[in-house]
Amino acid sequence: MALNRENVLAALRTVKDPELFKDIVTLNMVKDVSVDGGHVHVHVELTTPACPLKDVIKKDVETAVRRAGAETVTVEFSANTRGTPGGEKKNVLPQVRNVIAVGAGKGGVGKSTVAVNLAVGLHRTGARVGLMDGDIYGPSMPTMLGIKGQAPMVRAGKIMPHAVHGIHAITIGSLVEPEKPLIWRGPMAHGAFKQLLLDNTEWPELDYLVVDLPPGTGDVPLTLCQLLPLTGAVVVATPQQVALDDAVRAVRMFQQLGAPILGLVENMSYFVAPDGAEHDIFGRGGTEKAAQRMALPYLGAIPMFTELRVNSDAGTPHRNFEGNPKLREALESMVGHLAGEVSKRNVGTAAPVLTIE
Repeated sequence: MALNRENVLAALRTVKDPELFKDIVTLNMVKDVSVDGGHVHVHVELTTPACPLKDVIKKDVETAVRRAGAETVTVEFSANTRGTPGGEKKNVLPQVRNVIAVGAGKGGVGKSTVAVNLAVGLHRTGARVGLMDGDIYGPSMPTMLGIKGQAPMVRAGKIMPHAVHGIHAITIGSLVEPEKPLIWRGPMAHGAFKQLLLDNTEWPELDYLVVDLPPGTGDVPLTLCQLLPLTGAVVVATPQQVALDDAVRAVRMFQQLGAPILGLVENMSYFVAPDGAEHDIFGRGGTEKAAQRMALPYLGAIPMFTELRVNSDAGTPHRNFEGNPKLREALESMVGHLAGEVSKRNVGTAAPVLTIE
């Protein structure tokens, strides 16, 4: 039987996306197939540029098409980040495909560090990314992004996010005097967050908007879940039980508000000494066990590296991906797992959202 486009498409129906559990033809990921004698060219559109299993898909496509009779196969990739279905909730940020909240049950666990590196890591894969510093009581982004003392541009009455490190970032820390304490009651915090997120900021077209929330289970997370069709939340914890107890409360808060949990991250998972020895200072692995117990995705562990602290203080987050290979591997793994969970959510293969009464 002569090799033709129909033969190739039939072969591609046997290739499943390893995370989405459906074949790539059904998922509308196959955008073009051309056959020239014994050579076949396949164009596959990924659901995110941060797809962690791109190489697996490539190998499976090549194998399937060769079994159909092709002598040589070339696979071309592009990416189109899919957005979150809005459901009954009106999407007041239609130019943003996915809104990802980063929260924690308590302060001091590295939530802002995770948020910054998620945003920068997603950008490094080719995605269009925004970052909102929603921690209106203790904004960390001016320091971590290296924009301390820089006021954002204003155009036609709208604040333009800082274009920095390849992402679009906004923080209330750029709008108030340095070192000024923000002493706000709940309604004031609610109003400031809403204005910064929606009313006064001109967000561009984005594949992902990462929102760094204040720690705890208060007004700001509630406001975010009420305002937007949230793609989901990432909850950050450290391994020790006292931190995990609060992380579980944060998970239950998001679930009660109807927000999907995209996964848990274990920060400060272990310490790597100069001689390479690993020390479990806080009891490594506690977050992963908590995720398993709650049947939630586990996005990975971030070790304690001096470089991570230095680069955060210096406002140079890209260096986290360009220096220590173990740090880079940990961050890129976290980013890839998150992107995969977002894609699952958006094509309807994720686990159902649990609502805790």
